[in-house]
Amino acid sequence: MSGALIPADAGDGAVSSVLLRQDEQLEVLERLDFVVRNVVELRKEVEELRNSLQHLAVEIVGEVRTHLEETQRMTRRKKLPFCRDRSDSTGSSSIYFTASSGNANTDDGESEGGYSTANAESDYDRESEQESDDGEDDVSCDTVKTVRRDSLELAPEDESPLLLDSTLEEGLGQLLEQADRLHNGDEQDKREGFQLLLNNKLAYAGQQEFLWRLARAHSDMWELTEDADERRSYAIGGKEELELALQKWDQSAECHQWFAILYGQMSEYESIPKRIQAGYIFKEHIDKAIALKPQDPQLYYLLGRWCYQVAHLGWLEKRTVSALFEVPPTATVQDALQNFLRVEELSPGFSKAGRVYIAKCYRDLGDTSAAVLWMDLASELPGNTKEDAESERELEEMRSEWEE
Repeated sequence: MSGALIPADAGDGAVSSVLLRQDEQLEVLERLDFVVRNVVELRKEVEELRNSLQHLAVEIVGEVRTHLEETQRMTRRKKLPFCRDRSDSTGSSSIYFTASSGNANTDDGESEGGYSTANAESDYDRESEQESDDGEDDVSCDTVKTVRRDSLELAPEDESPLLLDSTLEEGLGQLLEQADRLHNGDEQDKREGFQLLLNNKLAYAGQQEFLWRLARAHSDMWELTEDADERRSYAIGGKEELELALQKWDQSAECHQWFAILYGQMSEYESIPKRIQAGYIFKEHIDKAIALKPQDPQLYYLLGRWCYQVAHLGWLEKRTVSALFEVPPTATVQDALQNFLRVEELSPGFSKAGRVYIAKCYRDLGDTSAAVLWMDLASELPGNTKEDAESERELEEMRSEWEE
């Protein structure tokens, strides 16, 4: 008899229990099995995170030691302080948590003033340059994996890495200015910028302004390629450039900003627990960057995106957060909106994507008139990046939904 109460023991005071049908027992067992399997998987993810942290320091020390002799050999071959890149250097195999760098209509970094851009040579001149003995002009995944291992610790202990002679200092100023210009250009410019910085790493690896731009160039290459392995390689390379930099320059807003972005890019193809862990790190470094540079609209845009994504976590992601962390990340659509409005306050028309996010926030909050207003304002801005193109598609979808 289904669900009948039967005595568990004979005699007075017997305790009754419920006898389930076979199909009900099977359903309960299946649910318990599902829970057990998920707990086991979550434990594995936690163990992986613990092991990766334990081995991180060992890996860094090992990589520095491995390439110390190679770097010393390279320093014997005196290079020009400002190496020119070949126009065909990007012809070889090309090598965000999901918050991308959020390219905007304004620069996110300033070059050192007083220097002109030294890039007047023609394509023919660049083609005639003699190739480096070490093959430094080949932009490939192997090149990234090798060069990124050079460490700030390779600077001699009796020399300050911040001191440059006059020739190198002048070359650095020109290099930074050219790198900023290429970063704000088209895809080919970004590739040339990455190669340019890679070629000059040996000369300027101990300079803060150079290192965060090199990391930024890794992020650019992450966005330009489609292959998952190459994307991860670029993100890891850029992140590693900044890990030691932050030990020396913890007060650099740019170092914190690009470390956060690259960490998020690196985690895109990871499991949910690892993405959530990356979200913690992303938020930590963006907060530090804002504290150091409170008038930078780019930082509030990134924080707004983080808040919006946390506010829209799915059921499984919320359950995972609750299982793994005592204090899970929290944010609301209203938090996201305040950050995006702060961007517009600091720099009106900063990005098309930012205005689309404002429209989405108002839509989620039920303010249709404000959402339509910001959709119209977003449409006024040009689409210069892949993110802008995606924002335009979102605008069209939102309009279609309301027209229906």
